[in-house]
Amino acid sequence: MGLSGSRLLRTEVRLPETLAREILLHCQSVRPEEGCGLVASDSSGEPVAVLSVTNAFHFPVRYQMETREQFDAMKRLRREGWSLWAIFHSHPHSEPAPSPTDIRLAFYPDCYYLIAGLGTDPPVIRCFTIVDGVVSEASLKRVS
Repeated sequence: MGLSGSRLLRTEVRLPETLAREILLHCQSVRPEEGCGLVASDSSGEPVAVLSVTNAFHFPVRYQMETREQFDAMKRLRREGWSLWAIFHSHPHSEPAPSPTDIRLAFYPDCYYLIAGLGTDPPVIRCFTIVDGVVSEASLKRVS
C-alpha cells in the first residue's frame, strides 16, 4: 500500500473539529499567503494529524510545499504508520474551489484535497477529489 493507500474515496467525509481548527489556524497565521500541508489518517482511514508545511512561494494565489518540509512530513507518515488522507491549502481571498492550477497539479488521486476559504466569516473548508482532471466535491462534516 502506498502513502495514500489504495482505497475508495467517499462522497461524504468526516474531519475532527480539532483538525479543522488546526488547518484554519495555520492558514490564517500565514495570510495573505496561501497556507498548505497534509492530513494523515490512521490504519482505519480516519484523519488523525495535521502536518503544516511552509508555502515556498510565499504568494497569495499559489502554493508549493517547501521541499524539505514536505519530505519530512512524508517520512513522518511512514514512521507513524499513517496514510496520506488529504492535501490542504487555503484561498485567502477567493472561493474555496480548485483552480485550474490546483487541478493540473493534483498528483494524488487516492487522497482528498481540502481548500480553506478565508474570505468568509466564518472561514470554511471544502473537500474535493481530483482524478485525471475531474473534480468532485465530497460533503465534509466536521465532527467532535
